[in-house]
Amino acid sequence: MRRFKLAEQVIEETAPDLQPVLAYAYRKRVRPLCLCKEPGLAMYIAQVGEQYIVKRMPMSGGGHDPACPSYEPPDELSGLGVLMGSAIQVDPESGMSALKVAFSLTKIGTRAAPGVGALANDTIAGDAKKLSLRSVLHYLWHQAELTAWTSKWAGRRHWWNIRWHLVEAASQMMVKGGPLSEILFVPEPFRTTDKTAIEQRRTAALVPALPPKGGPRKLMILVGEVKDFAPTRIGHRLIVKHMPDFPLLLNESLYSRLKGRFENELALWDADGASHLMAIATFGLTPAGLAVVEDMALMVVAENWVPYDSAYEKRVVDTLAKLRDRSVKGLRYNLPAETPTASAMLQCQSQPVALYVVPPSADNAYEEALEELISSRPEIGAWIWRTSEGEIPPLPFR
Repeated sequence: MRRFKLAEQVIEETAPDLQPVLAYAYRKRVRPLCLCKEPGLAMYIAQVGEQYIVKRMPMSGGGHDPACPSYEPPDELSGLGVLMGSAIQVDPESGMSALKVAFSLTKIGTRAAPGVGALANDTIAGDAKKLSLRSVLHYLWHQAELTAWTSKWAGRRHWWNIRWHLVEAASQMMVKGGPLSEILFVPEPFRTTDKTAIEQRRTAALVPALPPKGGPRKLMILVGEVKDFAPTRIGHRLIVKHMPDFPLLLNESLYSRLKGRFENELALWDADGASHLMAIATFGLTPAGLAVVEDMALMVVAENWVPYDSAYEKRVVDTLAKLRDRSVKGLRYNLPAETPTASAMLQCQSQPVALYVVPPSADNAYEEALEELISSRPEIGAWIWRTSEGEIPPLPFR
């Protein structure tokens, strides 16, 4: 149970008067301190409708006590480690993250700058200087704390709160000198009774993607759940769940490269009916009002919206989903599959345990790199599943 200090007041997160206390602190811009460790770690307050939530500052998760819900795994155990300070630069005072990206957010004439999500086979894989489109989706998911899970949340994670957490995370990010939140579009839950109002809000939100009278066209970024890819006369259209009446067009070349680059994600999505396929895409509007995708990347997530990269990781995610112990899924970002990372972190008892899933293709170089990764953080326990040796071992939970 967390305790927070707001000015001179200390309050537990289960206190009945927590919401009015947080509301007052929010209005007065009082920054709360998490008292899992002395003298306390800075947090910030986010407003969700009429509710107020205390959230950790970026880059502060490793400083919290391992038993604290605000704890997060060390960046270097995932693909995030090589990006911090280079592709991702965080202001410790404001908590704002400046993202350096490798994809274009403008389009000149009828041609768009080459993309890296699908068009260039992730040519910057392993690069620490810029984020691919998929890596931006990974960072959004991580900062929105959608990689975290405990069985106490079962049945409580729905698209409306997925959307809110993504939008709130984007409000703490800058890209190409401007707020990511101003060019990010995440569709709101569709309700037939509110169809007209939803369409009006969507039209207003997409104003930045309208073509100008002259000069480069600005692109926006979509994050949404894929419902289907439907063939058209000259290409395909992306149907996004929650806005089935607003298709996004893909030319045949982009669609073909998308299928090749994300063959694994598409196969995993097809193999499990409960999983969701998430898309991140740059897009613009034509003078005729059509939405056209310029670049795109995919990520598959389990029923509880926790990402996974393989059928082996899906076994781990499904097992963790049943535990009351809090777990945090690790993401690769720009790292290639040949580089070992912690698939997840399990916060059990006083010591966090990193979970490593070794693929059947692992060679001696992979094993040596894994040994070096584990020894670099001796304070963190290690659980290893060498998939070529048999079934998943028991997890070290309470």
